[in-house]
Amino acid sequence: MGLDRFCSPDGSDQFWDWDRSWNTTKPDFTQCFQNTVLVWLPCIYLWLCAPIYLIYLRSHNHGYICMSHLNKAKTAFGFLLWIICWADVFYSFWERSYGSKVPAPVHLVSPTLLGFTMLLATLMIQYERLKGVQSSGVLLFFWLLALLCATITFRSKILHALDQVSPPLSWYTTFFVYYTLLLVSLILSCLSDRPPLFSQVVKDSNPCPEPGASFLSKITFWWITRMMMNGYKHPLEEKDLWSLNPEDRSQKVVPRLVQRWNADCQKRKRSEAQCGSFIRRGCPPPKESGAAEESEILLVKNTKRKEPSLLWALCLAFGPYFLISCLYKFIQDILMFVGPEILRLIHFVNNSSAPYWHGFFYTALLFICTCVQSLILQRYFHICFITGMRLRTAIVGAVYRKALVISSAARRTSTVGEIVNLMSVDAQRFMDLIAYINMIWSAPLQVVLALYFLWQNLGPSVLAGVAVMVLMVPVNAFIAMKTKTYQVAQMKSKDSRIKLMNEMLNGIKVLKLYAWELAFKSKVSDIRESELRVLKKAAYLGAMSTFTWVCAPFLVALSTFTVYVLVDDKNVLDAQKAFVSLALFNILRFPLNMLPMVISSMVQASVSLKRLRVFLSHEELQEDSVERKALVGSSNSISIVDGVFMFLHLRPLLNVCIPDGALVAVVGLVGSGKSSLLSALLGEMDKLEGSVAVKGSVAYVPQQAWIQNSTLKENIIFGQALSEAWYQRVVAACALQPDLEILPAGDSTEIGEKGVNLSGGQKQRVSLARAVYCDRTVYLLDDPLSAVDAHVGKHIFEQVIGPQGLLKDKTRLLVTHGLSYLPQVDLILVMVDGEITEVGSYQQLMATEGAFSEFLHTYASVDHGDDNGETRCTECKDTQRIARLVVIVANDFPFCFLSLPSFRIEAKTSHQRNGERQRNWACWVRINERQKCQALVKLSVFWAYFKAIGVLICVALLLFLAHNVLSLLSNYWLSLWTDDPVVNGTQPQRQLRLGVYGALGLSQGVAVFGYSLSMSIGGILASRYLHQSMLYDVLRSPISFFERTPSGNLVNRFAKEMDTIDTVIPSILKMFMGSMFNVIGACIVILIATPFVAIIIPFLGLLYFFIQRFYVASSRQLKRLESVSRSPIYSHFNETLLGTSVIRAFGEQERFIRESDQRVDHNQKAYYPSIVANRWLAIRLEFVCNCIVSSAALFAVIARESLSPGIMGLAISYALQLTASLTWLVRMSSDVETNIVAVERVKEYSETEKEAEWKREHSGLDPGWPTEGRIEFRGFGLRYRRDLDLAIRNITVSISGGEKVGIVGRTGAGKSSLTLGLFRIIEAAQGQIFIDGIDIAELGLHELRSRITIIPQDPVLFSGTLRMNLDPFESYSDEDIWRSLEFSHLKNFVSGLPDKLNHECSEGGENLSVGQRQLLCLARALLRKTKILVLDEATAAVDMETDNLIQTTIRSQFEDCTVLTIAHRLNTIMDYTRVLVLERGEMVEFDSPANLLAQKGSFYKMAKDSGLA
Repeated sequence: MGLDRFCSPDGSDQFWDWDRSWNTTKPDFTQCFQNTVLVWLPCIYLWLCAPIYLIYLRSHNHGYICMSHLNKAKTAFGFLLWIICWADVFYSFWERSYGSKVPAPVHLVSPTLLGFTMLLATLMIQYERLKGVQSSGVLLFFWLLALLCATITFRSKILHALDQVSPPLSWYTTFFVYYTLLLVSLILSCLSDRPPLFSQVVKDSNPCPEPGASFLSKITFWWITRMMMNGYKHPLEEKDLWSLNPEDRSQKVVPRLVQRWNADCQKRKRSEAQCGSFIRRGCPPPKESGAAEESEILLVKNTKRKEPSLLWALCLAFGPYFLISCLYKFIQDILMFVGPEILRLIHFVNNSSAPYWHGFFYTALLFICTCVQSLILQRYFHICFITGMRLRTAIVGAVYRKALVISSAARRTSTVGEIVNLMSVDAQRFMDLIAYINMIWSAPLQVVLALYFLWQNLGPSVLAGVAVMVLMVPVNAFIAMKTKTYQVAQMKSKDSRIKLMNEMLNGIKVLKLYAWELAFKSKVSDIRESELRVLKKAAYLGAMSTFTWVCAPFLVALSTFTVYVLVDDKNVLDAQKAFVSLALFNILRFPLNMLPMVISSMVQASVSLKRLRVFLSHEELQEDSVERKALVGSSNSISIVDGVFMFLHLRPLLNVCIPDGALVAVVGLVGSGKSSLLSALLGEMDKLEGSVAVKGSVAYVPQQAWIQNSTLKENIIFGQALSEAWYQRVVAACALQPDLEILPAGDSTEIGEKGVNLSGGQKQRVSLARAVYCDRTVYLLDDPLSAVDAHVGKHIFEQVIGPQGLLKDKTRLLVTHGLSYLPQVDLILVMVDGEITEVGSYQQLMATEGAFSEFLHTYASVDHGDDNGETRCTECKDTQRIARLVVIVANDFPFCFLSLPSFRIEAKTSHQRNGERQRNWACWVRINERQKCQALVKLSVFWAYFKAIGVLICVALLLFLAHNVLSLLSNYWLSLWTDDPVVNGTQPQRQLRLGVYGALGLSQGVAVFGYSLSMSIGGILASRYLHQSMLYDVLRSPISFFERTPSGNLVNRFAKEMDTIDTVIPSILKMFMGSMFNVIGACIVILIATPFVAIIIPFLGLLYFFIQRFYVASSRQLKRLESVSRSPIYSHFNETLLGTSVIRAFGEQERFIRESDQRVDHNQKAYYPSIVANRWLAIRLEFVCNCIVSSAALFAVIARESLSPGIMGLAISYALQLTASLTWLVRMSSDVETNIVAVERVKEYSETEKEAEWKREHSGLDPGWPTEGRIEFRGFGLRYRRDLDLAIRNITVSISGGEKVGIVGRTGAGKSSLTLGLFRIIEAAQGQIFIDGIDIAELGLHELRSRITIIPQDPVLFSGTLRMNLDPFESYSDEDIWRSLEFSHLKNFVSGLPDKLNHECSEGGENLSVGQRQLLCLARALLRKTKILVLDEATAAVDMETDNLIQTTIRSQFEDCTVLTIAHRLNTIMDYTRVLVLERGEMVEFDSPANLLAQKGSFYKMAKDSGLA
C-alpha cells in the first residue's frame, strides 16, 4: 500500500497488476512500476558501482587523455540529460504551485534521483578521461540499462497516447527528448576515445589494438579481426604480430612474483632468527664434546624450518586478477540452467489458452541468456588463459634469475636437463591447469544445481540416475589407470625403437657396406609389433571408455525414467519432464567427467610446485664474498687475507697479494686447487673466513670454453660497443684470422650450440678473444693454452698474455701447465692440495727443491714435443672440420657448391664468396619456409591414410551412421512416448515404450563400441603400414640422402610423427566424425520439427563454414609461429646454465636477463593472439548456434497449433546441444588438418630417390662368387652429385686375384671415392667395374655387398650382444665366431667377460675401447672371409700395437684374397704387390712400391715425408 500512496495521492495507481502485465494479450506495466522501478534501477546500478569503480580508477592511472570531440559530445549530452531531469523536477514544483491537483511524491523524487545520477555519469566521463580510460564498460551498461527501462516506458506512453483522444503534449515532450538523448549517449559510449598522452601505444610501432578498443569490441573480441583477415589473405609472419600489452610483459610480470617470493623468504628467515636458531650456514662443526652436538641437534629438531610458500606468492601476485574469473564462472554456471528451464516453453505449446507473446518472450529470453552466457564464458576463459600466460612468464623469469645467482654446491644437485624442465614442463603444467582449476568448486555447484532442478522435476527417482553416474566414476578411474600402465609400456617400446633407429641412422654407412639393412629392419619391426600389441590393448580400453562416455547420459536417463514410471502408476512422463530432465542430465555429464581430470592435473601441478619451490629455495652465492672497491692505499690488484674456503673437505688458509699489472702463473698437479683459487676470486666458492678483494673489473677465461649460439663476432664482442680497430687487433692477436678465412661467412658465421662447428682450439681462442676485447682491469685465465697446439700457444702468449702482449698493463692470473712460459712471468704460485706452498719468481723457485721442481718433472716430458708437427696436425684437423662443414652445406644448398677433390681455401676471394653464400642461404631458407607455410593439406594425404586403414574405415562409417540413427530413433521414440494420451491418470503403453527405448539405447551402445574399436584398430593397421613403408623407404635411400638430411629430422619422423599417427589421429577422427554426425542429426531433428528453419540453416551453415575457414587459416600460422619461437627460450636458458660463471665474472647478468625476457615476450607475442583467436571463434560459433536454437524455438511458437509437445521438446533439446557440437567440430576439423600433416611427412620419403634393387629377380649368380677376386676398372669415374664435377675420372686398372694393392694420395685425392664406387654406395658416372668378369652394375646391391668385405675407418658397433654385432643374420655357428675372435686377438678378452658372446654392447660400443672395436670389425671380416677385402684407413684411429695386430692377421688369414688398402701409414703397404697413387681424382702411378720409389714421383715424395725414403 505504501508504494501505491507514493505513486498517487489517492492510491488508485497500483504498483503491480498481474492481469495487466501477464494474463493479457497486450502486456504493460502499471504507471507506478514505471515511475519507480524502471527509473530507479539504472540509478541504483550506477550508485552501487561508482565507489568501487572510482577506487579502481584511482589506483589504475593510464595517463591523461586530451579533450576530444567525442569526449565533448559525451559530456554535453550528459549535461543535457541532467537539465532535462531538473526540468521535470521544476515542472513538478510548478504543477504543485499552480496546478489544479497536487502531483504524487514519485514525480518529485524520481526525476531528482535521476538528475543526480546523470550528473554523476557526466562527472565520471571526465574522471575517466583524466585517468586514461578510452572506453567504459560501467557507463555503457548504465546507458543500456537506462535505455531498456526507458524503452518499456516509451512503448507504454505510445499505447496511452493512442488510447487517449487528446494527450497532454507537455507531459510527453520532456520524455521523448530524454529518450533521444539516452539513445545518442549509448551510441557515443560504444565508441573508443583517443590514446592517453605519452602512453606505450603512441611510442610502439605495432601496438596491440586491445587497450584502445571499445568495450563492445573487447567483449566480442572484434579487435583481433584485422589480424584474422591478414591471416586469411596471406600466411601470417612475425612482422604481422602485435607487441605484447605492457601488463603482460616480463619486465612487469616477473618482478611481481620475485618480490612476493623474496618477501616470503625474508619473513621466514626473520622468524627463524627470532626462534634463536644459532646454526649458521657453512659454520665449522663445534669442537666441544658430543653432548654439545646432541643439544644442537635437539634444538634444530625443535625449531623445524618452515619452508616459504611458492603457492602463496603466486596467489598474491596473480590471485586478484584471477578472482574476477571466479565471478564470471559463477554467473555462467547459473545461466547454464536457464536453457533447461526455458524448455518449459513446452508448457506454452500444451496450453492453447496462453497468449502468443508468452512464446516470443521465452524465445527472446532464451536468445538473450544464451548470448550473455557465451560472452561471459569466453571472458572467463580469456582471463584464465591470460593468468596462465602471465604465470608461465613469471615462473620462467624467476627460474632464470635464480639460475644466475645459485651457489655452485646447490647447482650440482640438479642436471641442466632437470633445470630446463622446470621452465618448460613445470611452468606449462601451471598454464594448462589454470583454465580448469575453477572446476574444483564449479563442478560440485553444477552437480548440486542440476540435482536440485531434477529433484523438482522427477522427485526421488533422480537418485537412480545419480547412482548410475557414481558407478561410472570407478569404471572410468579403472580404465584411466590401465590406460596409464599401457602408456608406460608403449613408451618403453617406443624408446627402444627410437634408440635403435638413432643408432641405425648414425651407422647407416656400415649397414649399407655390410648389406645388413634387412636384419636391422626386422629388429625394428619386432619392437614395433610389441608396441602395436600394447596399442591394441589400449584400443579395447579406449572403446570401453568411449562406450561409457557416450552411453552414460542414456543409461542415466533410462534408469531415472524406469524408476519414475514404475514406482507409481500415476507418474506420467510428459514432454516437459522428459526433455527438461534430458537437458539437465547433459549438463551433469560435463562436471562429473571433468572433476577427475582436474584433480589429476592438480596433483601433477603440486609436484611441479614442489620442484619449483625446492629450486627457488636453493642457497645463493654470497654477495659480499669479494670486495670490488679499490684497495685504498695499496698497490695490490688482488689480495686474499686469511681466506678460508669450502674446498671439497679441506679448508686451507690462503694469503695472496698480487701487485697491479703483474703476470702471475699458478701451477700445480691435477686437482691441486688452481681453478678453485680463481673461483674464490670470482666469488663462486663459499667463503668461510677472511677477506677477498679485487680492484676493478674482471675478465675470466674458463678451462672449458663457453661459446654462445650466435655469430663469431657477437661471441667476441659480448654485448660491448663495437670498436672495429680494437676488434681487428684482438682477432689477430688471438690467432683467429686464418680461421675467419676458412669459415663459410667469416666472423658472421653462426656458431652452433656449444660451439659444435668449431674445434676445441678455436673455441678456446674465441673465449680468450672475448676476454681481451672486453678490456678489463684483472684477467683470470684458467689454462687457456692447453687446448691449442704449441705453436699457436706461443703466438698467443707473445701477442696477448706475455710481457709484450696486448694485456701487458693488466693484472693477469694464468693457470698453466706450459713450462716454456714460466721464465717470462713475474710471479709463480705453486699449489698443493688447495694450499699455496711456494711463491716466487722462476729463478727463486728453481733454487729450492720443493713442489715446483716436482711439477717440472711431471710435465717436462710432455712439453718438449715437436712444436711444428703438432701445429700442422691441429691446423689440418681444423681445416678438415671446416671443409666437412662447407661440403655438408653444399649438399644441402644448391647455391653453395664446392667440388670436393678440388677443395681449396682461397683467402683473397673468401669474403666475396661469403656474402653471396649468406644471401643465397637466407634466400633458400625463406623460400623453404614460405613453402612450408603455404602448403595446405592435399586430399591425397587423407586418401593415403584411409587406404592404409583399409576396409575398416567403411565399417567404422557404417557403425557411426548406425549409432546416430539409433540415437535419433531413441529420442524420437521418447518424444512419441511423452505424447501418449493419459488414460485414468496413467499411460497404458508405458512398458512397451520403456522396453523399446531401452533396446534402442543398448543397440546404440553396441554401435558406439563397434565404431570406436574399428576406428582404433584401423588406426593401428594404418600406422603399421605407414611405419613399415617409411622404414623400407628410408633404408632404400642412398647415402647422399642421409648426408643431406639431418638425423634429427629422420628420428623425429619415426618418433613424433609416428606417435601422432598411432594415438592422436584415430582419436581426433573419432571425435570429428562424432561431432559431425551430432550436428547433422540435430539439424535433421530441428528441420523435421520446424521445417521453416530450413530458410535459416543454409545461410547459417555457410556463415559457420566461412568462420571456420577464416579461423583455421590464422590459427595454424599462429600455432606454428608460437612453436618456432618457443625453443629459443630453452636453448638460451640451457646455454646460460653452462656459462653462469663467465656471465657473472663479466657482470653481464642484467643483459642476459633482458635477453631471456625478450625471448619469452617474443613467444607470448604469438601465443596471445592464438588464445584470443580461440575466443573470437567460440563467440561467433556460439552466436550462430544461439540463432539456430532461437529459430527452432521461434518457429515452434509460430507453428504451435500443428506441433506436438514431444517433437518440440526433442527439437529444442537437440538445438541446445548444437552449440557444444559445432564448437567441437571446428576444433576437431582444425586438429585433423594440423595432425594429418604427420601422414604427409611420413609419406614424403616414398618420393625421394632410391638405390638400385637389393636383389635382382632371376639372378643366376653362383653362390660361391667371386671365386678368384679379380677386379677390373674400365674408364671408371663418379661424382657426388649431378651438378658437381667428377670426383674420380678415367680410372683403368686391372687387379689379379690374390693381389695386395695399396691406394694412396693426399686428402681429397679420391681414395675413399674408389671404394664407394666398388660397393656402389655411389653409382658410376662413367665406365664399369668387373669382378671375376661380371659387371657389378647388373647385380642386386645385397648380392654385391654381401660378397665383398670392408673394414671401415670408423669402427661402428650397435647396442646389442657381441654375437649380434658380428653376425646379425645368425648364419654362423658359435665355433666360427670364436675362431674369428681368436684370429682377431679378442678371444681372451671375450672369454673373460661374464656373458661371453652375449655381452651387451652399449650405444656405439662405448663400453669397449677404440682398439677393441676395430678388432671386432676385423672379426666381422674374418667371419665373412670373402675373396675381396677392402681396408678403408682401418688403422688410422688406433694405436701402433693394434695396427700391428691387424696387419699381421690380414697377412696370415687373407693370404689368398685380393686386398685393397687405403693407406694412412705408408709403412703398412711397403710389402704390398702394387700401389695405386691418386691425385685430384686421377690415377698418376700404379706399380710395385720398389719401382715407384725408383721413379722418384708422387709416391717417392710421400715416402720421403714419412721418413721411409
